[in-house]
Amino acid sequence: MTGQSSAYRDLLHLPDLPALLTATLFSRLGGAMFTLTVVLYALTRFASPALAGWLALAAVAPGVAISPAAGALLDRIGPARAIAVDMAASAALVAAMIIADLSAAGATALFVLVAMFSLTSPLSAAGVRTLLPRLVPYHALDRANGLDTAIGAIAEVCGPALAGLLAGFAGPRTSLATIAATYGAAAIGVLAIRSRPRPPPGPGALLRQTVQGLHAVIGQPTLRGLAISYGFYQVACGMLLIAVPVALAAHLSTATRDLGAGLLWAIAGLGGGIGALLAGHLRTAGRERAVMAAGMIATALAACPLAALFGLTGLLLGLPLAGLVAGAVDVSLLTLRQRRTDPAELGRVMAVSISLNVAGFPLGSAIAGALVTHSVAATFAAAGIAAALGALAVRAIPAEG
Repeated sequence: MTGQSSAYRDLLHLPDLPALLTATLFSRLGGAMFTLTVVLYALTRFASPALAGWLALAAVAPGVAISPAAGALLDRIGPARAIAVDMAASAALVAAMIIADLSAAGATALFVLVAMFSLTSPLSAAGVRTLLPRLVPYHALDRANGLDTAIGAIAEVCGPALAGLLAGFAGPRTSLATIAATYGAAAIGVLAIRSRPRPPPGPGALLRQTVQGLHAVIGQPTLRGLAISYGFYQVACGMLLIAVPVALAAHLSTATRDLGAGLLWAIAGLGGGIGALLAGHLRTAGRERAVMAAGMIATALAACPLAALFGLTGLLLGLPLAGLVAGAVDVSLLTLRQRRTDPAELGRVMAVSISLNVAGFPLGSAIAGALVTHSVAATFAAAGIAAALGALAVRAIPAEG
């Protein structure tokens, strides 16, 4: 890249960035398939929305709890190696879920495997966002985040559609096998990323660096504000994950429900990619808080009144709207967090911050699993309230610093 040019095509000429984005695409494709597959698996095999909610919780919560240690470890071993470790572990654990299904294991075994799956997830989630600002010039960071989010949205388009298709017509076991292969491809792909210089982890044991990373996030006003506002927003997203297939079940057969849920989330993912590219093109730097608040308000309207009051038609209109604004919200979050984080602490801070930001998602799924059995409309309304609270909480993020 020369001068101040930051066109998307120029970013692809930067060393190691194409390899990172390719590995990220496979990783997120597996993640997008996994999230929906475990929900559909619980609904199909156990006929339990509550279990689906608890599985969604197990897929994230243990990783959130261990994220401070994962961040400190990431700074020690380097982000590229950390991503590879997570991808290999994820592939192995998904394969173990297939074996458990073949042996007719119960819900407890599935829950334990899903919880173990989440333990290494902070390594790749933070690893990608730690490498990205080291590979891209500062003036092009918002464009790089837009490209990163848009490529992730490709996974959000293809992943749910593929998961719904496979789960609906070939069974969840086939979907799980595809996910394991996808994670294996990501593990191989990340090896193409050359070793990058990284800041030394600093003096002290791993435990001390873990505590330092947690303290850095809690004590930094911007990161603390992001955790609160985006946390509420993720509660809404977690609720929608459970509510959408249950709402579709009232209108469709099981196989068609799975496919329909996958297609709806795929459309939402496509909207997210478009929103991310637009946000990157329009340069959100300096306006991140306003973009986040507007996107969260739009999500609240998509959930309630659209999805809550207008049935299937409202759902068909609301979910794509929520997907479209999600891309802009995510790009704004990424850019603001990277701009206000000390590069020397990026790995450990990213791991903690990302995990805190998404902590609301499993909580929302667990709440929705219990609430949706009583009222689908009330679940959508609760999601709308959570998103609106996130927009209000944006005010907790300082304008500068």
